[in-house]
Amino acid sequence: MLDVLLHLQKVAPIKFEIVAVNMDQKQPGFPEHVLPVYLKELGIEYHIVEKDTYSVVKELIPEGKTTCSLCSRLRRGTLYTFADEIGATKMALGHHRDDIVETFFLNMFFNGSLKAMPPKLRADDGRNVVIRPLAYCNEKDIQAYADFKQFPIIPCNLCGSQENLQRQVVKDMLQEWEHKTPGRTESIFRSLQNVQPSQLADRNLFDFTSLKIDATAASRFVNVVNL
Repeated sequence: MLDVLLHLQKVAPIKFEIVAVNMDQKQPGFPEHVLPVYLKELGIEYHIVEKDTYSVVKELIPEGKTTCSLCSRLRRGTLYTFADEIGATKMALGHHRDDIVETFFLNMFFNGSLKAMPPKLRADDGRNVVIRPLAYCNEKDIQAYADFKQFPIIPCNLCGSQENLQRQVVKDMLQEWEHKTPGRTESIFRSLQNVQPSQLADRNLFDFTSLKIDATAASRFVNVVNL
């Protein structure tokens, strides 16, 4: 994502500044030297925010339970606060198309809600705007590009083995669907851009209660029948 933003900074018709930020969550074995070395080579402004969310997560989440939700909330809160401190008006996150589709199914299967992650989102308190520059890119292409450019990738291993996480289960499901029917993931993603509230069942989103027949249309129908 940083590589893409640096390119856009040169060619986009708008001017913007980039500040690279990474969180050191004090996970055991975290290679804290990797990103500073890389970012110094790029010659851009960067910050490493040190926040021991690892200890908080380990204290509050029982052994064997999924830590991702709490870890994510703590990380976002820290980044929102830091963005305020440095006067940043937008926070760019690296979620891609597959992340968005997976989140859609996770919310539907386990939270009973129809939502995902939008390409652009204003925080509830209005302090920050989150943008996801890679929202329309699929994971496979990003992985191939990262491999080609040999970016320093630091995997998240807070949870230890993650094979049994529900997100991984959903990812495996989508990959199987994509293998059987190529293009299905893209079709699902397009559906998130083509929502028809009147065809769902959310009373807060569409006023089903006040629906009435169109008297004019009903009159025309009656006249046609009489003919």
